[in-house]
Amino acid sequence: MRKIVIAAGLLLITLTANAQVKTSQASPKSDITQVVGLTDVHIEYSRPSAKGRAVFGDLVPFGKTWRTGANGNTIITFSEDVKIGGKDLPKGSYSLFTVPRADSWDVIFYKDTNNWGLPAEWNENKVALRTSVKPENLNRNVETFTIAVNGISNDSGSLEISWEKTLVAVKFDVPTQKTAMASIESTLAGPKADDYFASAQYFYQSNGDMNKALTWVNAAIEKTKGEAPFWYLRQKSLIQSKLGDKKGAIETAKLSLAAAEKANNADYVKMNKDSINEWSKK
Repeated sequence: MRKIVIAAGLLLITLTANAQVKTSQASPKSDITQVVGLTDVHIEYSRPSAKGRAVFGDLVPFGKTWRTGANGNTIITFSEDVKIGGKDLPKGSYSLFTVPRADSWDVIFYKDTNNWGLPAEWNENKVALRTSVKPENLNRNVETFTIAVNGISNDSGSLEISWEKTLVAVKFDVPTQKTAMASIESTLAGPKADDYFASAQYFYQSNGDMNKALTWVNAAIEKTKGEAPFWYLRQKSLIQSKLGDKKGAIETAKLSLAAAEKANNADYVKMNKDSINEWSKK
């Protein structure tokens, strides 16, 4: 009987340790992604509700920096460089802070994204961009704090912050033409060095046509313009060896060895030395 009681007690302790109570959040998290032109805009934020409270000028005081949401930082990420109010904002992730006022809002993109609410110490050097926007009065009530990307065109969009009867829209311009031209030029220029290298490596590993593999690895090396990495050169030496060109394989392995020594890569140094010794015997 005692063993049964002990076992039941241990089971209860285990169940209690593993139990996780799930409850709804007062300010549920939202995660949205919107493509504007060729730029991905990603926003993570928490959404408090008014619940009968006066918001701006009361719950959110005028003239003070606001976390712009609830809980942890509201984080916005741009996949490309954008322009806001004629100012450049480099691609990357930023905390979104605001200073609401009755007649204007400061909207701040802050480089540090690891705060719970406001930073313990505000550092102006971490402000990537600050812009001023005039708020708009809505003819409807927004119960739950909302951030969205609207007004989308091929070259711009608007980051819209709305709550209660206030809307703040921050227009941003995206480099669609620049990104598209870079993609076009890159595609029309043909495969990259890594593409040629991957093809050569696949043919070598799958016992494909070694002459094609050699052509492709040479193309990869050529595209590096005299700065071929040691792993490119190593792969070429292995292909040359498989083709029976031991002399050429040794010469290439020596180049790979020198590059690996310069990069302090002990693994490739050893592999090249071992191969040079092996191929020199034949």
